[in-house]
Amino acid sequence: MAERLAKILLIGAIAVFFSIVLYNNFTDYSTNFAFVQHVLAMDTIFPTSSLRWRAITHPILQHAFFWTIIVWESITVGCCWFGIFQLSQAIRADAPQFNAAKSIAILGLTASCLLWLMAFLVVGGEWFAMWQSPIWNGQPIASRMVIISLLILIFVRQPEFE
Repeated sequence: MAERLAKILLIGAIAVFFSIVLYNNFTDYSTNFAFVQHVLAMDTIFPTSSLRWRAITHPILQHAFFWTIIVWESITVGCCWFGIFQLSQAIRADAPQFNAAKSIAILGLTASCLLWLMAFLVVGGEWFAMWQSPIWNGQPIASRMVIISLLILIFVRQPEFE
């Protein structure tokens, strides 16, 4: 029972984190959008970088990119909260039922891993050279969040036994 509760609580931590992130994106849209805008515009990377041709400076495309992140975060938080609900309903069930109840939570944790890995490390970090920016570099937090999400995903994915 303790291991099942630990899994639910850790998924809950990710759900709370993404709920706060979403809240912040809506209540402080301009500040959070500024981060995405500067990364996409590549306006603070090394002045001599030959990668600047990749920059996206059109505001509509920048907003679309930010809204893609918000939708991705919404899917992540929805899957995590719904996964918590399913696992809570199955907490006293037999092992096969509890294992089956993990699927939506696993999708949420996978979405978290992919968001940080793809959007922030691959696209932002490498394609838009975010690592070159002394101001708008989100790679340290993205790296931490990939690791945290992945470790929780591995733990949750471990099968239950009778």
